Amino acid sequence: MNGYVLTEEKLAAFEAYLRKEEHEKATIEKYIRNVQFFARWLEGKAVTKETVAEWKSFLQKEKYAPGTINAKLSSLNSFFCFAHLEKFRVKFLHIQRPMFREDSKDLLRAEYERLLRAARQTGDKRLELVMKTMGATGIRVSELAYITVEAARRGRTTIKLKGKIRVILLPEKLCRELLKYVKKCRIATGEIFLTKNGKSLSRRQIWREMKKLCRYAKVEDSKVYPHNLRHFFATMFYKATKDIVKLADVLGHSSIGNTRIYLLTTGKEHARQISQLNLVI
Repeated sequence: MNGYVLTEEKLAAFEAYLRKEEHEKATIEKYIRNVQFFARWLEGKAVTKETVAEWKSFLQKEKYAPGTINAKLSSLNSFFCFAHLEKFRVKFLHIQRPMFREDSKDLLRAEYERLLRAARQTGDKRLELVMKTMGATGIRVSELAYITVEAARRGRTTIKLKGKIRVILLPEKLCRELLKYVKKCRIATGEIFLTKNGKSLSRRQIWREMKKLCRYAKVEDSKVYPHNLRHFFATMFYKATKDIVKLADVLGHSSIGNTRIYLLTTGKEHARQISQLNLVI
């Protein structure tokens, strides 16, 4: 075969496959978006080893961040595996493992508390509880659907995603607040965090509502987004337990290598640790 034509039908089949494999909604959207980007760049040309390499070069010339480029290549490689076109797979850019985390993304406990207080003072109890639940359990934003009335009563919830099952314990104080909230909102059963129309809260809606709190809470915009609450939980959990294996289980990671990313210190902290070596005499 000299080339492979990427059509809307093939993309639709790929999307159906990802759903069948139980990938998260956000992951599916990202994969499809990246493959569509590649398809538009092709402008009707067939997919070949050469065109894939040209696209990789194009992304580099356009000065996309290395991590962004690898994310796009990962989406494309996943499509090639699905389509049995492994010979078109492209190698990732080599990126050195980061040694520290940017200070601009390090959410401090005092800032976390200001965000909760800001949500409470502005009368957004739902957002306060969403942030408190994610910050106190480390769950992903896509896993909020597992926080149900029944889970709040039991003090735990069982999350089933990507063929993995893990049990998350809910702090007693959080459960009391959740049950008080559902009673006020007259939610008798099922999911707790719903829109006015009774639908699950979307990642985008939560992101947007959190961003609105930044100025009121006096927290930098770069630190305020749903996934950073997961990072915050991981940092707090490890400081308290020093147990990375248990943390990996709580976060649902199959590899401790993934968990290590959540425990990177900031640049300032890294510099302080280096200075403490007293090697400049």
